[in-house]
This record gives sequence, C-alpha cells and structure tokens, in this order.
Amino acid sequence: MFYTIEELVKQANEKYDGNVAELMIATEIEMTGRSRDEIRVIMGRNLEVMKESVVNGLTPSKSISGLTGGDALKMDTYIKSGTTLADVTVLTAVRNAMAVNELNAKMGLVCATPTAGSAGCLPAVLATAIDKLKLNEEEQLDFLFTAGAFGLVIGNNASISGAEGGCQAEVGSASAMSAAAMVKAAGGTAFQASQAVAFVIKNMLGLICDPVAGLVEVPCVKRNALGASFAIIAADMALAGIQSQIPVDEVIDAMYQVGSALPTAFRETAEGGLAATPTGRHYSKKIFGD
Repeated sequence: MFYTIEELVKQANEKYDGNVAELMIATEIEMTGRSRDEIRVIMGRNLEVMKESVVNGLTPSKSISGLTGGDALKMDTYIKSGTTLADVTVLTAVRNAMAVNELNAKMGLVCATPTAGSAGCLPAVLATAIDKLKLNEEEQLDFLFTAGAFGLVIGNNASISGAEGGCQAEVGSASAMSAAAMVKAAGGTAFQASQAVAFVIKNMLGLICDPVAGLVEVPCVKRNALGASFAIIAADMALAGIQSQIPVDEVIDAMYQVGSALPTAFRETAEGGLAATPTGRHYSKKIFGD
C-alpha cells in the first residue's frame, strides 16, 4: 500500500520495474482480497463502458434540460474539416470528453472516474491514446490501473468531490489521473507520470464548482473538455523532461487547503460563479420554476 505519490513511485520502481499498473493491482488484491484475474475482469467492464460512452455521446440530441448536447458532434465535424488550429490529437480528446459528459447529462451510462461530473476526462484521453499509441486491450487496462493509482492518493490526501473541494477536486483530479496514465502509456517513467499530475493540479488550483441550475452540465461538459486537453499537454511536458519545482505531494496538499478555504457558494451549491449570473439564474427558473 502507498499513501503518497513519492511512495507510489518508489514502490513501483523497486517492486515492479516502474509498472504502476501492477502496483495498483497488488494494492487492490491487498485491499479487497480479490484475485488478480477478478480485478482485471472488473476493470475490463469499466473499460467497456468508457469506450462505449465516447461513441454513444456523439449525437445531436439535447439533454432533458436543454442546456447541453450536440457540441461533441460539432467538434467532430470541425476536426474532419481539416481547418483546425490546434493539434488533432488534443482536439480529439476534447471531442471525446464532451461526448461522454453530454451522454451523462442525457442520463446515459458512464463510468464515474472519479465522479460522474468529471467522467469525461479519462475515457477521452484513453480513447485518444488507443488511437495515437495503438494500445492493445492489456495496455488499455494498464492505463486505467495507472490512473487509479494516482487517483487513490489524490482522493485520500485531498478530495475528488466538487462539494468538498470545488471543481479542482473533480475535473482537476480526473485530468491529473489521465495525464499520469498517458505518460506511462507513452513509455514514460513513474516519476514523469507524477510530474504530469503536478502540472495539471497546479494549473487548476482554485477552480470552483458552480453548476448552473445545480445540474452537471454547464460548465461541467466544457471543463471536462479542457481538462482532457490539459492532461495531454501535461503528459508531453513531463515526457520532455520538465519537472515541477513544487513536489507533487505538496501540490496535492495545496489543493486540499485551497478546497477547504473555498466559500460554500463555490462548492457545488449553485449559489456562486456562473450559476449566480443573471443568465444562470434565468436557466434555473426556466427549468425548475420559481
């Protein structure tokens, strides 16, 4: 078992030749008593749901509230136009993340990673990695176990809950987990993966949770999209050999402190931020009445 990212990296290197996924599987065996095969079967189901959610979210239909829907398909069309400004890999992850979160808003099946509100980041980056890096099924499962290992530390030492720590704790954690997994999938070291985590969280510190009308739609869908893009950029920075001046465990501690200091209005109550704008309040009244 590991309790910090530093311990995670050390144990992965000393016991599993840097393989974070195998460390996570061993930890799951220790914590649950399940066999290695059982654990991989369960994760395989998560993998299946994630990949299906990316495909099933690419539709023009709107959510019940009418706030979201169809933007992932617009991005898909734009990518295919060949006129994009940004790299297609990054924009594909953006499209994938919007697809998953739009599906979630339409009550479709998603895999909470680590929450439903942040469920777009990891499947988005994973689907992009599958195409970019040609990952086989075993490597896809390892991607998820690696993400889970880093997420376990973040969840235990900070938070993954928007109600507790703001959106930095939800999309921030999901993006950081995705970045770490992307680094390992691309052949990076466990230490480089830890640096990607630091880059993401440092640049999402203070991100509030302000869902319009209290629904996990605006700005959640597009925050997942940007979180997915952050993950890929952070992974590239880490793979380039760039290091965080602040140790990753201290960055995670800072996220906890910032989240604890956020006013209640900025922690999933729909009382501040975008939810409190005139237009945000208008949508709330339109959907739920006075």
